[in-house]
Amino acid sequence: MNAAAKRIRHCPQPKVSNYFAWKSALDRLIAAFLLVFVLPVIGILVVLVRLTSKGPAIYRQVRVGKDGKVFTMYKIRSMRIDAELATGAVWASRKDPRVTFLGRILRKLHLDELPQLFNVLRGDMSLVGPRPERPEFVDKLDKKIDGYCHRLLVKPGVTGFAQLNLPSDIDLNDVRKKVVLDFEYIESASLGFDLLLIFGTALKVVKLTGRLPLTLLGVYRPVEQSKWAESLKVTQETCNVQEQSLDALFASETVGL
Repeated sequence: MNAAAKRIRHCPQPKVSNYFAWKSALDRLIAAFLLVFVLPVIGILVVLVRLTSKGPAIYRQVRVGKDGKVFTMYKIRSMRIDAELATGAVWASRKDPRVTFLGRILRKLHLDELPQLFNVLRGDMSLVGPRPERPEFVDKLDKKIDGYCHRLLVKPGVTGFAQLNLPSDIDLNDVRKKVVLDFEYIESASLGFDLLLIFGTALKVVKLTGRLPLTLLGVYRPVEQSKWAESLKVTQETCNVQEQSLDALFASETVGL
């Protein structure tokens, strides 16, 4: 187990839903079915990436999974291959200048995530779950956010409750809010909930997102209303407070291309 996963302190541990006992087998079956249709798309994207920028089309990066076990995650490369040489090691931002023109389109449509279906098929990830992070980032975030590594009680997901409700992280408070919804998902996960989140993700891809669609689906969740908000120090007053930026926190770490 990753060292960070052992360093759980005062934050209560969420009770893992019984659904996780058979969720992995279902995830693999669905991923195998989806890959039949997605493989040609991945092939086309690989060709487009190779034609429009130098370097490999499939990017591999080490991430932390269930119980702190590390695995290699696959993505379609969306940044320049020399991104770190040009900018130094920084946290990937929402409008990162290192992203290629094609990469911006892939990220906007979340097509760069498609190879993660292979991770689901291998059992590294789930279709729905907390976002997987790099070992260096997990270690630092665990030191800053009490109970952060409780997220590692389940497999990380290609999409998730927190990812659907909240924007990309800029500072520590953003991460803390996502952890609140990760804990809520761990306790309330079910097949029906997963299907709604997957459908919500499909709507997000075609830009039918926001409070109304998620509310109609029953998956919209104001973070401060969660029972985990108090334990993680997320309140109405702190929701809009900006803390240490992730750029500063991870300035010395390597980022994903």
